[in-house]
Amino acid sequence: MSLRLRLTVLYGGLFLLAGGALLGVTYLLFTRQVGQRVTFLAGTGPPGLPSLPSPETFDEQARQVREAAATSLLTQGAIALGAVAVLAAGLGWLVAGRALAPLRQVTDTARRIAAAADPGGQPRIAVRGPDDEVKTLADAFDVMVERLDRSFDAQRRFVANASHELRTPLTLNRSLVEVAMHRRTASDDVRQLGGKLLRINARHEKLISGLLLLARSESALTERCPVDLAAVVAHVVPPEVSADLGEATALGDALMLERLAHNLVENGLRHNIEGGWVRVTTRASPGRVELEVANSGPVIPPAEVPALFDPFHRRARVAAEGAGLGLSIVRSVARAHGGEVTATARPEGGLVVVVSLPRA
Repeated sequence: MSLRLRLTVLYGGLFLLAGGALLGVTYLLFTRQVGQRVTFLAGTGPPGLPSLPSPETFDEQARQVREAAATSLLTQGAIALGAVAVLAAGLGWLVAGRALAPLRQVTDTARRIAAAADPGGQPRIAVRGPDDEVKTLADAFDVMVERLDRSFDAQRRFVANASHELRTPLTLNRSLVEVAMHRRTASDDVRQLGGKLLRINARHEKLISGLLLLARSESALTERCPVDLAAVVAHVVPPEVSADLGEATALGDALMLERLAHNLVENGLRHNIEGGWVRVTTRASPGRVELEVANSGPVIPPAEVPALFDPFHRRARVAAEGAGLGLSIVRSVARAHGGEVTATARPEGGLVVVVSLPRA
């Protein structure tokens, strides 16, 4: 039962208990007073009136009167108690609804903020009314959401600003290395060293691009439009990858969904065995579209699968070309679109990653 219904049942039950106790006490007092009054009348009589019936006859009549009065009291009292109990339950339902209205407002606001594309732009609860426990709860919730919003905004701004600031020296380093490598007087050692430095620089640039995309994917989606997921996947799938692209139209940002598909395919190719396979599938289901990428990579313990989505996680520190952000970006992009991503380790080796997104 809902809290409102439980409170209504509690109000009605307490009223019935109190009414029953009151009716019982009234019944005892009534029968006692009626008995004493009838006994008093049986022993007295005004002068000049006919004599009263015999004591035995009067006692029998008095007993019948008491029983009839008591029965009438209990019957009518029970009927009145039932009717008033129903009325009390209805009033209890209304009172409970009015008392719980701020809590429903808290719940609705929390759900709206959780489902919004931009939580920071959503209005807070701002309950008006007496300064009671419910208003204190709502105010505490508003303060908590405000602080979390500022914290997340500061974190996203820091990542974005740091990534932008790091791009400049990397670009300068690449230019200097390329100039040094292409000089006529450059020796083979200089060219070999320059090639290694360019590879390291390219890896750093890729890492920064991943951080920028990760920060963007964790921010709000300002625009959503229908995206043909099958066409997006076909654009990023290389010829050596098996593809079964069924009709699937998602709702979101085309560039971010393309990066999501690219990261999944790239992850399946990189973490694979020699001569292995990668299979990509898109399909539609009621209200959802799914993108599945499976490969025949090495055996992964099921306990390690959740950690694959952590930033900078690279299993066993292999695949030095990667930055450890591929699946983290996939999860962030899926969440930004109101979707989810799940990964399952294949017993014979490899991984099956399924991304579920809202259908357009």
